[in-house]
Amino acid sequence: MKKEKSIDMLSGPLAGKLILFALPIAFSSMLQQLFNAADTSVVGYFENADALAAVGTNGEIVALLVTISAGLSVGANVMIAAAIGENKKEQIPDILHTALSFSLLLGILLALTGQFLSGPLLTLIQTPATVLTAATTYLRIYFAGLPFLMLYDFGSAILRAKGDSRRPFLALTASGFLNVLLNLFLVVVCHLGVAGVAIATDIATAFSAALVLFWLYREPEEFHTNFRNLRIHGKQLLHMLSIGVPSAVQGAVFCFANIFVQASVNSFGTIATAGSTIAMNFEYFGYYMITAFGQTATTFTSQNFAARKKDRCTRVFLLCLLFCILFSSLIIVPLTVFREWFCHLFSNDSAVIRAACTRIMLILFFEPVCGLYEVPAGVLRGRGHSALPAALTVIGTCLLRILWIFTVFRHFHTLESLFVVFPVSWGVTILLMAGGVFLYRKDLAEQPTC
Repeated sequence: MKKEKSIDMLSGPLAGKLILFALPIAFSSMLQQLFNAADTSVVGYFENADALAAVGTNGEIVALLVTISAGLSVGANVMIAAAIGENKKEQIPDILHTALSFSLLLGILLALTGQFLSGPLLTLIQTPATVLTAATTYLRIYFAGLPFLMLYDFGSAILRAKGDSRRPFLALTASGFLNVLLNLFLVVVCHLGVAGVAIATDIATAFSAALVLFWLYREPEEFHTNFRNLRIHGKQLLHMLSIGVPSAVQGAVFCFANIFVQASVNSFGTIATAGSTIAMNFEYFGYYMITAFGQTATTFTSQNFAARKKDRCTRVFLLCLLFCILFSSLIIVPLTVFREWFCHLFSNDSAVIRAACTRIMLILFFEPVCGLYEVPAGVLRGRGHSALPAALTVIGTCLLRILWIFTVFRHFHTLESLFVVFPVSWGVTILLMAGGVFLYRKDLAEQPTC
């Protein structure tokens, strides 16, 4: 039974295994984003444009929190995958219990801190005054659910490290349906508005976390989770953070830079904010397919590199790169071609839809190229080099977008001049990441193989 749930990453054909491993990760991330998309859709139809903008202006902050949680969990994923590859499974229980303990404590800390930071954060990004109160309510409630989000992400990272990406997907599938039902009940029946969709998201996230923890509790041998053994082992935590923090930074810089972009979008008023909110939901769906193959490259590379199978690592890199661009295009092309129809799923306001379509054509259309830096970054993380891809992403994405806002956008104050920075920054990051891979290829080529 155990073998049916896990993928053997160290032997046999790779292509099918990479796809079977990556797709559940992608769909899991998409379902996680659907929590927010369902929120925007329900309030867009059953409330008004102000309610839609109140949820939407939180989009980048929510994405930042989700990205930080998922990025930090990469540390546990890489450590457990490496322990499997090196056949040091006796190390797994300490890694596992440290990861879950840390995720719970950090989640509680962020949940408490968020109650005080929500208002100032939304004010900082120039949230329109007409929606500030409702937006703050939504964000405070969302912060309260962060312990569940972090437990789910770290628990899922543990399962994926041993080749099981199916059950984390099943957990989010079930919780996704629960979220939609709760959205409709709390908004349409209970008339809780923005607060209702936030409460629904928290309950659904708690459900997905409970499922993952239940499965870990039922796991045999080294993957069995004994809640009495939950404690932090300092050495394991430091190693976990040395991998996870750079990974979280790499993902977070996108969201951090996009918060500056969101502030600039907000300066155009509620219509632009609502339209941008709709388009961002589609961007996340495409980008999560890309990051799924980046995570797949990390996990497969980590196991095979620890087992000294470098030729197999090279095949992982090339296949993930190919599949990343192919599968993301299968999502992005229909969304771009039928953009108006898809936008109508979220709003019937023609001005809002026009604003959304502008963003779709200038950002989403070019998004498949992101695989050209996400997969190389994933390979570097899998080989133990987390700091470099994080630093290159900070330069190519975060700093460039902020600089663009204070220079180009200041002189050409239009939505078009703002949105075009995305494909420009992706191109710069691709070039930087290619240089990083080239440098580390020479270093790694000198390592002996078994």
